[in-house]
Amino acid sequence: MKRFQPQPGFVVQAYRFALDPNASQEAALRSHCGAARAAYNWAVGWVTASWWQRTAEETYGVAEVELTEWRPWSLPSLRKAFNEAKKTDSRFAQWWEENSKEAYSTGLANASAAFDNYAKSKNGKRRGKRMGAPRFKSKRKARLACRFTTGTIRVEADGRHVTLPRLGTIRSHEPTASLLIRVQAGTARILSATVRHERGRWFASFQAEVKRDLKRVTRPDVAVGIDLGVKTLAVMADSTGEIRTVPNPRHYDGALTLLRRASRTVSRRQGPDRRTGRKPSKRWEKANSALGQLQHRVANLRTDALNKLTTAVAAEYGTVVVEDLNVAGMLRNRRLARQIADAGFGEIRRQLDYKTRQRHATHIIVADRWYPSSKTCSGCGAVKAKLPLHVRTYECDVCGLVLDRDDNAALNLAALAAASTTGTGVAGDRDIPQAVSKPRGADRKTRATRPRRKTGRGGQVAQPCRTSGGQKRETVLKPKPSRFGDVMDLPGRNAWNAESR
Repeated sequence: MKRFQPQPGFVVQAYRFALDPNASQEAALRSHCGAARAAYNWAVGWVTASWWQRTAEETYGVAEVELTEWRPWSLPSLRKAFNEAKKTDSRFAQWWEENSKEAYSTGLANASAAFDNYAKSKNGKRRGKRMGAPRFKSKRKARLACRFTTGTIRVEADGRHVTLPRLGTIRSHEPTASLLIRVQAGTARILSATVRHERGRWFASFQAEVKRDLKRVTRPDVAVGIDLGVKTLAVMADSTGEIRTVPNPRHYDGALTLLRRASRTVSRRQGPDRRTGRKPSKRWEKANSALGQLQHRVANLRTDALNKLTTAVAAEYGTVVVEDLNVAGMLRNRRLARQIADAGFGEIRRQLDYKTRQRHATHIIVADRWYPSSKTCSGCGAVKAKLPLHVRTYECDVCGLVLDRDDNAALNLAALAAASTTGTGVAGDRDIPQAVSKPRGADRKTRATRPRRKTGRGGQVAQPCRTSGGQKRETVLKPKPSRFGDVMDLPGRNAWNAESR
């Protein structure tokens, strides 16, 4: 086996294989995943104990300098505290030696990341939906997973077995040749491995640093604009004027009859009940397993179709133009949510992003979310004030162009590839700037999100006060209720005193 030498051109890639463990190996896998969950719950309880203690002390009027110190949640601090507690804590003292240290490190690392996300979200340093405080993981609901970063992690030379720390050699359900060939050739190095239980089967995912040579695309000088939709999955128009349509396979709708029947069968069996302690019957477990297999098949079909589509696009065109869709907002439409989720708009963009950069080094352009690709005429550049979704044919009021709205949008997206050099973004004219009309003088026709109320520091909501006559007097900040009392601004993982470090 050749020695691995890091050099430019390496990317981090994952290889996933299904496993066929025997009874003892499956018990060991469940034990390791349970140990990760137990370590996570211990870390959450250990950190939040100081939060509750500080809240209680503040209610008794204890001075700020005399309050209980914050407990740090950085991974080194959690590891140090856990190593001291595992030998005396009754929850770990009897069995912690049965599992690899990587199992406990997995839970502690997950807890550290959860507290980091919560603190950044609370202090306004994290984008996206507001995150809540970490909570304990239920034994019944938690997903079984464990990550290994040190020790013996390899794929065996026979191509049908993998070796993991403390778990030994486990047979794989499928050949591991795709990773084994690269490891033997010295063009890959395994960094870590994660075992996970999904839909009744164990999987092992190997994270490897792989040397990947860039491949030249078929048409490097051609740009393509991709307009995603529900009626047709994608309409692709390139800079030469060629338009291709990719039909929507609708995998979920195709299996909906079988899924409904399987779900009805599960509901008619005797399932588990936490209130009474009732255990599920054998027939319920069998029916629930059949339902999971149907859902697994739909997910696999969708993944296969999206990978084939994105691979073909990334290997053919030198420039790819996609839209910046607000998929989370689109899913709020109860009439189209199921079709949008089944199409996988976000997954298409994610795959195109890394495949164009890492495999072919081509350009990917993301159109602005407010770019009116459907309302703009691809012939003359005129922009319609309104174009309802049910209108599927674009009719230009200026030049009289009649075209399918999806084809028109794809042509406009393809023209954006030349906009950086010509200064326009209109498919019909790339040299003469066009005056784009702005109804009501506004740049944005619609909102991407709902307007939020003004908030102050620490999530305080600004509420106007009114006088007896109903007029606004002034604005005051009303504290938003917190799970931990008045603890609104939490320190970061590094904002600790010398003793805590």
